[in-house]
Amino acid sequence: MEKFKAAMLLGSVGDALGYRNVCEENSALGMKIREELQSSGGLDHLVLSPGKWPVSDNTVMHITTAEALTTDYWCLDDLYREMVRRYVDIIEKLPERRPDPSTIEGCSQLKPDNYLLAWHTPFSEKGSGFGAATKAMCIGMRYWDPRRLETLVEVSLECGRMTHNHPTGFLGSLCTALFSSYAAQGKPLVQWGRDMLRVLPLAEEHCRKTIRHMAEYQEHWFYFEAKWQFYLEERKISEDTDDKATFPDNYDAEERDKTYRKWSSEGRGGRRGHDAPMIAYDALLGAGDSWTELCHRAMFHGGESAATGTIAGCLFGLLYGLDPVPRGLYQELEHREQLEALGAALHRLSSEEK
Repeated sequence: MEKFKAAMLLGSVGDALGYRNVCEENSALGMKIREELQSSGGLDHLVLSPGKWPVSDNTVMHITTAEALTTDYWCLDDLYREMVRRYVDIIEKLPERRPDPSTIEGCSQLKPDNYLLAWHTPFSEKGSGFGAATKAMCIGMRYWDPRRLETLVEVSLECGRMTHNHPTGFLGSLCTALFSSYAAQGKPLVQWGRDMLRVLPLAEEHCRKTIRHMAEYQEHWFYFEAKWQFYLEERKISEDTDDKATFPDNYDAEERDKTYRKWSSEGRGGRRGHDAPMIAYDALLGAGDSWTELCHRAMFHGGESAATGTIAGCLFGLLYGLDPVPRGLYQELEHREQLEALGAALHRLSSEEK
C-alpha cells in the first residue's frame, strides 16, 4: 500500500517540478534548468508548496480518473459514465493550469446526459497529445494483476479515447497503465517496453470491435508501434535476451534534449502520447533508484517536462517508494491528503476480486 500512496504522490511531485519549467519558459533547456536548481540549493532544499509549485492539469486529470476508479461501479459501462461525469465537471478548473489542448477539446465532446453514447467521441486529428497518458497510471494500479489484463486494456483505451480519440493519444494511456501494472507486479524494468508492444494486438482487437470506421485510425496506429520499436532497438533492449539498456557515452542534459526532440513528432520532447511515456521510461532505465538522477532526466529538460515528470514520478513511486525522496518535495504538496487516500483505495480495491 505504501508504494501505491508513493506513486500517487510522486506523480504529482514530478508534475509540479516539470510544470514550473513549462510555465516559466516554454523552451528552457535542460542545462539551464539544472544550473538554476543548483543555485537555489538543489533538490534537497526545495519545498513544493502550492503557491510556488502548483501542479498542472496532469495531476487534476489523474486524480479525477482515480476517483472514478475507486467508486462502487457495477460494470465497466457504469465506470465510463462516472469518468465522463467527473471529466465534464472538472473542465472549468483546467484553463488556469495551461492544459493540453487535446484534453479540453476531448472533454467538450463528452455527453454526460446521453446514457448510451456518453463516452463516445469522434476521431480527432488533434487527439495525439500526452494528456491521455498522464491520467492513466492509476488504471494500471487498479488492474495490476496479470489476470486483469483484458480489463486494463479496455479501460485504458476507453478512458484515453474519451479525451484523445487518436491512436497516438489513447495508446499512450494503454502504455502508462501497462507500465504501472508491470511496476506493481515487480516485472524487470528492461522488459516493460517489449511486453507493452506484445499487448498492442489485444488493443487493436478491442478497437476493431468498438470503432465503426477503423480506416482513419489505421495509418496512425502503426506510427506509435514503429516509434517504440525504434526506441527499443536504439537502447538495444528489443529482444528477450537483452537485459540491460545501452546509453550513449555522452548523455548529458544537452544531448538528452537533442534526443528527446528526435523522438518527438514536433520537435518538443514529451508532447505526444508516444514520446511522453518513452522519455519517462528512458529516465527510469538510466536513473535506477536515484530520485535526483530521475529528476534531471525526466523533470528538468527542455520539452513537455510536466508530462514526462508525472509519468516518471508515479512509476518511480511504485518501484522504490518514498524513502529515496526528500520530504520537502511532498510534505506540503498540493492535494497531498487526497493523493495518499486514493493510493490506499486503489491498493485495497486492486487486492479484492470482483
